[in-house]
Amino acid sequence: MIFITAKFRVRPEYADQWPRIAADFTAATREEPGCLWFDWSRSVADPTEYVLVEAFRDDAAGAAHVQSEHFRTARRTLPPHLAETPRIVNMSVPQDDWSELGEMSVSGEE
Repeated sequence: MIFITAKFRVRPEYADQWPRIAADFTAATREEPGCLWFDWSRSVADPTEYVLVEAFRDDAAGAAHVQSEHFRTARRTLPPHLAETPRIVNMSVPQDDWSELGEMSVSGEE
C-alpha cells in the first residue's frame, strides 16, 4: 500500500473550521475504491496543525487520487486557508492494513 502522512498548518482564523473546510474533499477521497483510509487529527501541541494519515491500495490507486476531480478542486480551494505548504511523508509498505502494536498489547482482548 501507499502510506502517507501529511501535516497541514492552517491559518489561525480557519483552524477551528478546518474539518468543515476539508469535508467535501475528505468524503470524496474516502469514496475512492482504492482508498484504505483518510483520517484527520488535530495536533495537541499546536491547534493550527492538522495531521492527515491516508493510505491507498497501490500506486494505481494513489495516481487515481491525485488525478481525481476532487483533488484538483482541493488544490484550488484548500491552500487559501493554509499558512504554509503542507509537509508529507510518502512510503510504499508491504501490508494492507494496520498492524498491532505488540509492545502495548491489551490483555483479555479477543
